[in-house]
Amino acid sequence: MAKRGAITDDGFRLSDELWGQTEPLLPARSVHPLGCHRPRTPDRMAMDAIFFVLRTGCRWNALNATGICSSSSAHRRFQEWTEAGVFEAFWQAGLLAYDGLDGIDWAWLALDGAMGKAPLGGGKTGPNPTDRAKCGTKRSLLTDARGTPLSVVVAGANRNDHTVMGETLEALPIARPQPSDADPQHLCLDKGYDYQEPRDLAQAFGFTLHLRARGEEIAGKREAGKTARRWVVERAHSWLNRFRRILIRWDKKPGNYLAMLHFACAIITWRQTLPG
Repeated sequence: MAKRGAITDDGFRLSDELWGQTEPLLPARSVHPLGCHRPRTPDRMAMDAIFFVLRTGCRWNALNATGICSSSSAHRRFQEWTEAGVFEAFWQAGLLAYDGLDGIDWAWLALDGAMGKAPLGGGKTGPNPTDRAKCGTKRSLLTDARGTPLSVVVAGANRNDHTVMGETLEALPIARPQPSDADPQHLCLDKGYDYQEPRDLAQAFGFTLHLRARGEEIAGKREAGKTARRWVVERAHSWLNRFRRILIRWDKKPGNYLAMLHFACAIITWRQTLPG
């Protein structure tokens, strides 16, 4: 078989650079002692198929028509790697590499939630109050000052943003430096967090809280010439929506949907770190 050429990051295939960062995180293969099983589908092909599903939002069975990998092998490997925490580890490694290169900007963090459709229901879904009570899901996202995703959790669409704030702050895959008087950490929230619980959480986590409505933020920027800080998390949600498997949730198991979110966050993070 001819060796295939180098794969670049074209948005639909996992580049050689990204695969090089993913492969060491995969669990060891199990080999039948008698060697009587059919040859195992190469991990690269399975990961390419999983990435294709993440990027396009297609059904697993649609993989059979692509020639990338069979749907059964890709889905089985996805479940195996989700159980092993591969996708979260991939994201964690990307954050550490990003921190070592440019440095995570902990000075100004932004947190916000976004709702999406979940037609098949499942765990951590609920009636979406903005979509005629249809079944939906919510993701709560924390980013640094540049919009790099730092933490994400999943909840039902009927959960208010402020009720999942604590879970989001606790779900960081890397250690957060402690704020100090010399290096404070600001947390920007919108009006949806205007409750006592977020204020108490911000104080408990050592954040300097900035809680303003969108109109107040725009007015403040015009009057004082200050930079708006919260838009980066809204842009990060837009980045995630480009992964069509994230935009509409077809996974009934919340763990599977969260694994896809981790994979998407990892891709976003690594793309800011790797050349090209």
